[in-house]
Amino acid sequence: MLARQRQAVILEEARRTGAVRVSDLVGRLGVSDMTVRRDLDVLASRGLVEKVYGGATSVIGKSTDEPGFEAKSVRQRAQKEAIASVAAGLVRPGTAIGISAGTTTWTLARALDPVPGLTIVTNSIQVADVLRGSSQGDRTVVLTGGVRTPSDALVGPVAVQSLRSLHLDLVFLGVHGMADGPGFTTPNLTESETDRALVEAGRRLIVLADHTKWGTVGISTIADLDEAHVVVSDDGLPEHARDALAEQVGELMVAPVAMDELDDVAGEQA
Repeated sequence: MLARQRQAVILEEARRTGAVRVSDLVGRLGVSDMTVRRDLDVLASRGLVEKVYGGATSVIGKSTDEPGFEAKSVRQRAQKEAIASVAAGLVRPGTAIGISAGTTTWTLARALDPVPGLTIVTNSIQVADVLRGSSQGDRTVVLTGGVRTPSDALVGPVAVQSLRSLHLDLVFLGVHGMADGPGFTTPNLTESETDRALVEAGRRLIVLADHTKWGTVGISTIADLDEAHVVVSDDGLPEHARDALAEQVGELMVAPVAMDELDDVAGEQA
């Protein structure tokens, strides 16, 4: 088993149970104590788990937990690429779109490079940096003002005010979590207000969320599930989540993730 595959198993178990023990992982993975500890060191360095005596605890799922952009950018990379590819196919040349902050929406921004004539509004510094390097000379990029968050989003009254005067064809929203009841959520109260203003500026709402976002609940709701016209996720999304989303959102699109894409990411991170 590759290092990346072992780490994925460890992370999934930590998220499922809240904590993992080195001794349990040694038996489950069939590797040495030292190998497990090295894997935990890698996950901890990326902000995915918190090391404790004898094992590690999950840092995912806390309602106010907000990892930085770099920590989030290494999670589910293959899934985000697949989601971005499907989402980019929904964008037509010459339209005005909004893109919220987040690593999945940042991946989408890169996938939009071939589409001409776009006007793109974003509150993400990282997304704006990607769009600024586009090969499309007829592209207009509008970056809202505001106060910077750990995820490199610009939020607050300045961002909200600028968004309230706009009318966009599509809004692509990245979320911290999604669940039946709380809906689409974020761990940052101020970012929630800004994201709601972005949602209200769009004619259609498209939510981008990989399968690990299901069941995670941030402190503040951005939008209810039934407000999304489209949700794009990956094929790791469990059946019960697919059923819940299919009943409430306008359309659920599931992006297939090829095994060779997962292997490529594993090779890069091993």
